[in-house]
Amino acid sequence: MSDLPALPEAALAAYLQAHVDGFRGPLTASKFKGGQSNPTYLIDAASGQYVLRRKPPGRLLASAHAVDREFRVLEALCGGRSIIPVARPLHLCTDDAVIGSMFYLMEFVPGRIFWDPSLPELEAPQRAAYYHAAIDALVALARLDVDAVGLADYGKPGNYFARQVARWTEQYRAAETESLYAMEQLISWLPQNVPDDDGRIALVHGDFRIDNLMWSRGEPRLLAIVDWELSTLGHPYADLAYFCMALRLPRNPILPGLGGVDRAALGIPSETALIERFTAATQLDPQRHWNFLLAFQFFRLAAIAQGVLKRALQGNASSERALQAGAMARTIAELGAALAH
Repeated sequence: MSDLPALPEAALAAYLQAHVDGFRGPLTASKFKGGQSNPTYLIDAASGQYVLRRKPPGRLLASAHAVDREFRVLEALCGGRSIIPVARPLHLCTDDAVIGSMFYLMEFVPGRIFWDPSLPELEAPQRAAYYHAAIDALVALARLDVDAVGLADYGKPGNYFARQVARWTEQYRAAETESLYAMEQLISWLPQNVPDDDGRIALVHGDFRIDNLMWSRGEPRLLAIVDWELSTLGHPYADLAYFCMALRLPRNPILPGLGGVDRAALGIPSETALIERFTAATQLDPQRHWNFLLAFQFFRLAAIAQGVLKRALQGNASSERALQAGAMARTIAELGAALAH
């Protein structure tokens, strides 16, 4: 797998200076770790620090790596338009000639990121407050008036889960490198068990997990939710199930989960407690459909992992650990298939 080429710093600085108010070069660009999908860079410039998100170069799956959709969501949510915390977007560049692919620039949020959902940097009595704050952010997303923030047309109408099962089946097929029995089970079971559409529409983040949340240093206050690439209009249960999925993922260095861990000893709330907090605030109770919701999210994550593997084999994945992450597709799919009953 080849590494991404360095950003053309002089040309980028000249472009940003011409298009972003107050921006002054020269600049240096340093790629953040992680980011299996859209490479993300810290931009150190004479005028301050910024963050740049770009599409990866090379052949890509259709509709993937939608940095322009990310930019639109950030614009909709920032500046007091909502209580959803996001970094302020500054400029979207759709001209591939500048750095080799579409990108956008946003403000740098000097927050704290926890890469491991066990929150090893904290003491046991502190951890529950962070999980509660994450659930409270999901409550805010569930309550967001998408019409009022200009996102009424951000997703397609109809049953969200039915659409998503079909979409991720297509994405998986496009990235398939070998036959996975568990994925075939899920591809058969999920469409037959989609919950009836209750008409609820919410902004769905699509990748709501602990390492996409930026916190104030020293307190459980959320400063920004990042990585909106997979966002769309959907059902508020989707992000909740995805977030809780981490409680069941196995411990591993690539996609760290909390499966098999004594979460009570760590001070991390139980899955039931997290669901009940969400339900108490929204009056929405996902428990009747919980097996489907989790099975769907395992299926979706396995399809994403398979896409990462395909890009790694093609040489244009954005992380040096992409091959290892892609190899997790089988394990993730098997966890989903175990819930398909």
